[in-house]
Amino acid sequence: MSRTLRALLVLVMVAGCGGGVDRSTPRNLDDACSIVKQKPKYLRAFKKTERRWGVPVSVQMATIYHESKFVPDARTPLRFVLGVIPMGRQSSAYGYSQALDATWKEYKQETGNRRAKRDDISDASDFIGWYMTGTEERVGVSRRDARNQYLAYHEGRTGYSRGSHNAKPWLLAYADRVAALERTYDEQLRRCRVR
Repeated sequence: MSRTLRALLVLVMVAGCGGGVDRSTPRNLDDACSIVKQKPKYLRAFKKTERRWGVPVSVQMATIYHESKFVPDARTPLRFVLGVIPMGRQSSAYGYSQALDATWKEYKQETGNRRAKRDDISDASDFIGWYMTGTEERVGVSRRDARNQYLAYHEGRTGYSRGSHNAKPWLLAYADRVAALERTYDEQLRRCRVR
């Protein structure tokens, strides 16, 4: 066997061994215990964020579910002109937390986490903790209040303070679903003794 062929085989074997980012999403997203059983790394990230920022695991999980369905590289849909010509995405939101470019940059500067990536569950979880802690400090919404934290997360703190969410019945209904899922996740995590 030639050296070139051997080198190529070794390269293929090494590449096949992985080491890359796990892009798979958990199954059964309505069951918090199933999610953390399938993805123990998620639970470690959520608990670390809870210790650092005080945002409960269930609030983080409900937010990520409603933002990205736990898809690491989730993006907003493309916009089209005349129904066929792509004109970019609806926003710069990306990753588990659907953080916008500017907010992500602010997070990295304030926390010193310069290598943070939006498609890394640990960084996305930490971002949510940072953002929700800032919302409690600046707007007065408890870190445990999944509904109003979600509204402030979606509208931005300034928009939330102005009450922009009150003119969006669809968003209020969506925030109610976030709160309901958070309560479900919290109960499930207690039952499977993850809390």
